[in-house]
Amino acid sequence: MVEKVLSPEERLEQMGMVLPPLRPASGNYVSCVRTGNLIFTSGQGTNEYRGKLGEDVSIEVGYQAARQCMLNLLAVIKHELGDLSKVKRVVKILGFVNSSPDFTDQPKVMNGSSDLLVEVFGDKGRHGRSAVGVSQLPHNNAVEVEMILEVEGGDFDE
Repeated sequence: MVEKVLSPEERLEQMGMVLPPLRPASGNYVSCVRTGNLIFTSGQGTNEYRGKLGEDVSIEVGYQAARQCMLNLLAVIKHELGDLSKVKRVVKILGFVNSSPDFTDQPKVMNGSSDLLVEVFGDKGRHGRSAVGVSQLPHNNAVEVEMILEVEGGDFDE
């Protein structure tokens, strides 16, 4: 018997996750830009997680913040493509972690985004990554994440 392959949307549903509504931009920019078969997203924070890792936010809460950032990014991609199955490969993610001067566990926080991508896309979700500690983020977000994706096709004038 052949096992049905679940779409990324079905995987999210199976995990009990729902893509949130698109968040409004905080400035004069767009949520993503396509060129050829690549999509570059703008950074996404969250509405739920505020504060600084190493002070008032734990690694576990930071992990959840990074996971929520990725859900917000997936909502942007779904809006752009109409179907997450059009994602051919997650190329790279860049995570900014609002960190106290002595906090050095940014990679543990960013695993929240990375783990979700692999859960949703399988091997296509494995990616290059940078996890950077910063002294502050807009709106006091705990985490902000951006990503680069390869998508099927390159002609987006459909």
